[in-house]
Parts: sequence; C-alpha cells; structure tokens
Amino acid sequence: MAVRIHLQRLLDEKDISQRKLAELTGIKQPTINKMCQNTLLHFPLDSLEKICIVLECEITDILELKKEQTE
Repeated sequence: MAVRIHLQRLLDEKDISQRKLAELTGIKQPTINKMCQNTLLHFPLDSLEKICIVLECEITDILELKKEQTE
C-alpha cells in the first residue's frame, strides 16, 4: 500500500497557489512543493490540520491510501 498526496489537485480546484498556501498556513513553500509532488516522506499532523482549515476540506481530500498493483 502507498499513501498518495493529492494536494496539488486540490489547490488547482480551489485556484490557490503553493506560495499562497504557504503564506496562509505558515508552512514553508519548499515543503508545500514536496507535498504537491508527492515526495514528502513525513507529513506532520499539525501541517495537515492547517491545510485542512485553510482549504476547508477533509483529510481524505488530501490523502489517499492506495493499494499497489501486483503483477
């Protein structure tokens, strides 16, 4: 299983830039960028909470637990 971060899709839907989200949450822009690229290995719960509050969304709008395909 793998955790997928769908933050960039959500930002696109709400027409909010990564830079603006960084300003609104206090999370550093490079960290936001890693979240959007799905390369962040550690997602602090307080950051997740701030993003959900600012974007008025649920955790499940951002994170997805996806089963990996087996061949």
